[in-house]
Amino acid sequence: QVQLVESGGGLVQAGASLRLSCAASGRLFSRYAMGWFRQAPGKDREFVAIINWYGGHTYYADSAKGRFTISEDNAKNTVYLQMNSLKPEDTAVYYCAAVTGPLAYPDRYQYEYWGQGTQVTVSS
Repeated sequence: QVQLVESGGGLVQAGASLRLSCAASGRLFSRYAMGWFRQAPGKDREFVAIINWYGGHTYYADSAKGRFTISEDNAKNTVYLQMNSLKPEDTAVYYCAAVTGPLAYPDRYQYEYWGQGTQVTVSS
């Protein structure tokens, strides 16, 4: 079992930056690939960014490319999402997720573990 705890959300103005953190704990002897997803009110949960375990290969949704950066600190068992140039349409609850194995995918249904989410609100 793996526990994921997100932090770093908040209320910011358009153009600002935030860094979200996802701390993992529990049975970490297995490697996990990680993803960030978000869910706005009335909308489905959507893919934002993923990072594969081996080589740290990353992949982003079109809406995140050029503005968001996913990274990880293996020593701290933490994954980050640096978000720059935030827009009002980025307002959502942001979730991190983990899937056993080296590869992560944009498909939310493949993820085994989820955090509780952290709210990001961007005002115009």
